[in-house]
Amino acid sequence: MPEGGAAESRLERRKARTRASLIRAAQSFIAEGNLNVPVLEITRTADVGMGSFYNHFDSKEQLYRAAVDAALEAHGQLLDHLTGDLDDSAETFAQSFRLTGRLFRREPDLSRVLLNNAPALITADRGLAPRALRDIEAATAAGRFTVRDPELAVVLTAGALMGLGQLLHDRPDRDDAEATDTLAEDLLRTFGLCSAEARTISHRRLPDIGTVSWGGTAA
Repeated sequence: MPEGGAAESRLERRKARTRASLIRAAQSFIAEGNLNVPVLEITRTADVGMGSFYNHFDSKEQLYRAAVDAALEAHGQLLDHLTGDLDDSAETFAQSFRLTGRLFRREPDLSRVLLNNAPALITADRGLAPRALRDIEAATAAGRFTVRDPELAVVLTAGALMGLGQLLHDRPDRDDAEATDTLAEDLLRTFGLCSAEARTISHRRLPDIGTVSWGGTAA
């Protein structure tokens, strides 16, 4: 590689690291519910200079939006990776829900980023919402679900999931897997599956998420 190209590549990598550090710092404050910190405190937490902040973001609000988007996109990519081999859209929907419920405990800080932005997530174009809508529409078209309005079904799903996440954070004694699977079973029955099939699908073996990283600071 020409010397100029190598220098440019190093610069791009350094810029990407700086951006990721700022996003991680913002996510830590969002997870705490602390949205009023000054930019200077964010840059100190990220260990970057003030000038570096404005090389990447015009405002703190823009950084926070990028931090939430990064968490959503990482979540969505993880779900795609773990459900990509399923043929039944009803099972894909259930598995995505069940995996997300377990991630509340496995990734508590990043899940708090999502919980602290719960209302906006229902209509987000990244993360679980668009994937849930896709799977609900596909399951309805295939006759697996009997859903009159897929968007309202997403609202119901998101509300159940955010409520579950808050419950699991507030009640560390609750079994996250059992609670998640029970709620998934209830949603499947609500969307039209018979009780027996809803129970079967919501208790099938899941992929191992213990070896998969939820890269919440994806740029």
